[in-house]
Amino acid sequence: MSARIENLVTHGTFSLDGGTWDLDNNVWIVGDDSEVIVIDPAHDATAVAAAVGDRRTLAILLTHGHDDHISAARDAAARLNAPVYINPADRMLWDAVHDTAPDAEIADGDAFEVAGTTLTAVHTPGHSPGSTCFVAPALGAVFSGDTLFQGGPGATGRSYSDFPTIIASITDRLLTLPAETVVHTGHGPTTTIGEEAPHRQEWIDRGH
Repeated sequence: MSARIENLVTHGTFSLDGGTWDLDNNVWIVGDDSEVIVIDPAHDATAVAAAVGDRRTLAILLTHGHDDHISAARDAAARLNAPVYINPADRMLWDAVHDTAPDAEIADGDAFEVAGTTLTAVHTPGHSPGSTCFVAPALGAVFSGDTLFQGGPGATGRSYSDFPTIIASITDRLLTLPAETVVHTGHGPTTTIGEEAPHRQEWIDRGH
């Protein structure tokens, strides 16, 4: 059976720099009826485990270290008996939430295999220093975390973020993907590279 993409939306909060906001997060499950990889098991480990069911979880991949994306990661890892991976450039964000270390590090170019499909890690700093997207050419997909949304880049007005860096990451690492590539985002609706690419100069002009 070929790999497929499943989406679970969970609700919780995001806190940074003294503020807290309510928000919904996209949890992405990639795999088949026997094995999966979970990307960003946000907020609700119980709901994530229910969505996975009795399938084997090969890895939990984190797109970045903001608390809405990682606060439930340890609980999810325990329920799914799976290792948690994060880019080490976001370790300070992880350490602000968790007392124990992540299980493994993600480096640019790392490949993760599931159900005959490869997810390749693409380091895209800007929203956070360690922000990482996962490209799955066989699925015509990229999992962008909070780097690229429908309508533009993720937020860069908080600690550890930088607008010129996220623009460079999107330009050099994401807009080079085929136009038909579906962008599965950390929050909100999906989009495509082709839909977003023409607006790059608008994002630069507005500065966020």
